[in-house]
Amino acid sequence: QQRDKLRQYQKRISLNLERERALARQLLREGRKEKAMLLLKKKRYQEQLLDKTENQISNLERMVQDIEFTQIEMKVIEGLKIGNECLNKMHQVMSIEEVERIIGETQDAVEYQRQIDEILAGSLTEEDEDAILEELNAITQEQMELPEVPSEPLPEKVP
Repeated sequence: QQRDKLRQYQKRISLNLERERALARQLLREGRKEKAMLLLKKKRYQEQLLDKTENQISNLERMVQDIEFTQIEMKVIEGLKIGNECLNKMHQVMSIEEVERIIGETQDAVEYQRQIDEILAGSLTEEDEDAILEELNAITQEQMELPEVPSEPLPEKVP
């Protein structure tokens, strides 16, 4: 509201400046130089008022922007506060001991399920595992055997 009032004040001063400039020209034409000089001094004073008014408007606009930014900051802080409270409530519901207990139970359940899977799949004994490894080694050795290299010399090329 104050900014708008200052803008109206600026318009009034601007109109007065135009009128006084025109009046000063008329007085100069009529030969009333001292009166014209007095009007020009008044005009100069009003121009300075106009500059001050512009500075005040600028300060008001800067203040409005600062207030708006501060309001945004307050909303951010409020959001952080609510988030922090929510995290604290969640921490109260789930303690570290509770999480460790759940993880331990989960690991136990996974181990138990693995044992069940081994039983159902007819898991192999250590002897079976050793036999399988020996068979695997034998198969890989068979694949690694290279053919015999011929002992005869290679025929020479005839041009």
